Amino acid sequence: MDFPKCQKCGQGDLVPLSDFGSQGAAIHYKAWVCTVPDCGFNIKIRNGDVYLNEPINSGAAHVARYNR
Repeated sequence: MDFPKCQKCGQGDLVPLSDFGSQGAAIHYKAWVCTVPDCGFNIKIRNGDVYLNEPINSGAAHVARYNR
């Protein structure tokens, strides 16, 4: 699969990320992130609004939530 080139750095590719909504439904292509870590370009959709270049945090410290 070919991904679009990052328009900020021109070196990385923009790869799609998906997530799950509050009701558990899949949200495909919620974000697009450059594959070059030093570039940091990202575009995200949250509650119908588009955000550019928000800080990217490591998910290593994330605690999983479980539905009961």
